[in-house]
Amino acid sequence: MPRSSPYRIDLSAEEAQELSRRAAKYTLPYFVVQRAKMILMAAPGMSNDEIAIRLDTRREVVSLWRKRFYKERLAGLEERARPGRPRAFPPSAHR
Repeated sequence: MPRSSPYRIDLSAEEAQELSRRAAKYTLPYFVVQRAKMILMAAPGMSNDEIAIRLDTRREVVSLWRKRFYKERLAGLEERARPGRPRAFPPSAHR
């Protein structure tokens, strides 16, 4: 029996437009595009299991991003600082 999420996504016109822009943009990082697609699929009521199958990811990942969007809206889809030691050599540094 599929699980239903308690986090119902209702998008404003501006949010839907911004998420559609992100989902269609090939130059954005992959994770940004995937998160936008997850929320766009969740808005009409698609289950986390269905979204995970369509995007070839895990249900837990979809659940995490649905919950963060529900609580924080677009800001919740942004990267957060990660714990741990910072990189010694940033990828953009030239030797």
